[in-house]
Amino acid sequence: MKGEAQTDRDLLSRVPTLADTNPRKYNKRRRLIETFLAVGVPGSLIALWQLGFHYEWIDNRFYASPWEIVSSKKLREAELWSEIWTSVQRMLKGFFAGSLLGVLLGVLMGVSRLLRAALDSLLTALYTVPKLALIPVFVTLFGFGDLPRIALIAVTVFFFVWISTMSAIMGVEDGYREAALSFGANKWQIFRHVLFPGALPQIFVGLRIAAGVAVLMLIGVELVLASDGLGALIEKGRTLFLPELTYVGIAISALLGLTFTYLVRILGRVLVPWAPEDQTPNQN
Repeated sequence: MKGEAQTDRDLLSRVPTLADTNPRKYNKRRRLIETFLAVGVPGSLIALWQLGFHYEWIDNRFYASPWEIVSSKKLREAELWSEIWTSVQRMLKGFFAGSLLGVLLGVLMGVSRLLRAALDSLLTALYTVPKLALIPVFVTLFGFGDLPRIALIAVTVFFFVWISTMSAIMGVEDGYREAALSFGANKWQIFRHVLFPGALPQIFVGLRIAAGVAVLMLIGVELVLASDGLGALIEKGRTLFLPELTYVGIAISALLGLTFTYLVRILGRVLVPWAPEDQTPNQN
């Protein structure tokens, strides 16, 4: 009782913060701070990187400076943009194929206990197999064209989307289903108006993760199984001992992953406006 009374007094004596008295100003200030951190932290690391070259803390025989990467002649060559476009096409094809299959099977396994019992163990076992180890299998099945590369990206993306979709469908609270049943909704209506909308925020989290994984797998596949694309460009820089070329490929890969992940995030905000925002509660 004494502890409860103390808690009540703390609640009653709480001093209003800026978030309470002026939420617009608070949100504006928070966005400015977040933007500053988002730009300032990477910018500071890049500045330190450049200073390391200026003061010869870093061996320029093996590494390229940020200025060398940005001012590289390779960035002005049409060949580079052709390599980028080739990689982007492979990534998008693999991502959309894997995402579509992942969402479909994730939904089916999320709503069907029998299908989940039949496939869950098998898919979990396949998920743990390193996807690059499947290169010989996919080359045997699909030949040496672009298809095995796209298929490897699709398979990798599939598992991330499948897991997040199935978990999201299963994680919708039973109370929502029971409320829909009390209003006379049938199974299709429950899925359409309750399960799928309730699962969409978590599904898009999985898609965002899969977007980054698609870029990771793209570069990995191209390093091993391609004569063109960003991965091949990075490997070319390594074999010819051209660190500038290697780091140009790495930097572009990072920007590609950042851009694609951010685009998926924006798409999620547009299509799923009811999803909770990523916010930290005010503790002041």
